[in-house]
Amino acid sequence: MKAEIAKAVEQLKAGRLVAFPTETVYGLGADASNAQAVARLYAVKRRPADHPVIVHFDAADRAFTWAREAPEAARTLAKRFWPGPLTLILKRSALAKDFITGGQDNVGLRVPSHPVAHELLASFGGGIAAPSANRFGLVSPTTAAHVRADLGADVDLVLEGGPSEVGIESTIVDLSRGEPVVLRPGKIARADIEAALGRPVSEKAEDVPRHSGGLERHYAPRTPARLVPVHELDREIARLKDKVAVLAFSRPDERVDYWLRMPRNPQAYARKLYAALRELDSASCETILIEVPPSAPEWAAVLDRLRRACGTAVT
Repeated sequence: MKAEIAKAVEQLKAGRLVAFPTETVYGLGADASNAQAVARLYAVKRRPADHPVIVHFDAADRAFTWAREAPEAARTLAKRFWPGPLTLILKRSALAKDFITGGQDNVGLRVPSHPVAHELLASFGGGIAAPSANRFGLVSPTTAAHVRADLGADVDLVLEGGPSEVGIESTIVDLSRGEPVVLRPGKIARADIEAALGRPVSEKAEDVPRHSGGLERHYAPRTPARLVPVHELDREIARLKDKVAVLAFSRPDERVDYWLRMPRNPQAYARKLYAALRELDSASCETILIEVPPSAPEWAAVLDRLRRACGTAVT
């Protein structure tokens, strides 16, 4: 792996794109200080120019140089959760240019825990801009095979790192405007953030910064998908005349063309979710029906991804 890491660093320093594993999903990496490299990243992703990207580092001290200041809350959360699946949005320093932030006065920073990501970042010695390694708005990749299937020759190198352990994107906490706000739920729950900070944390606020995963439709399969409450699933299956794929907790129904049964543990569900959506998307069905998971706090991140995958407003 050391030889592959060295090759990846070489590619990044030459302005090329390298996909690499993190504990959340695979990222498509570019040198965050290189405008041309980041422009190519946006072009390959087909990402809107005003949609910021998260910058990844090997350590908190290096990450915080990209912020004008690191308030006490940021340092507390970094000490508790970094390396790990947490992104902090802070006021940007001069190192974070408009082409990274979408023209906003803040920047998203993260220190991932995956050993391959850590070695790459430490060897590179700077910030790597790395949104998920797939076309914008579609299902995120959790294996190197997913990256190759999505991006093909548009990515210069793909580092192998096995299936992503968490399986969904990082929790995003905005600290750029004083009070902390959770902008995107993830494995690290709002309750975990509150426990670390010793105070309540909001999940909603007015005029929040543009951020990764903030659009109403995101993480979406190409096949139209709908969330269906468990008590309506049988009726929906009976009503539809098209070929139907189903993602549910219960055992398969013989009337359904393609059925995937999901675990009842939220962490296991999250780990399997994107691979499951990709599998259903390849089943040549006209509709995907997804059984709504429980509304308990531990399911918040999964429910957020499912609502956005279906284009259903998060309420």
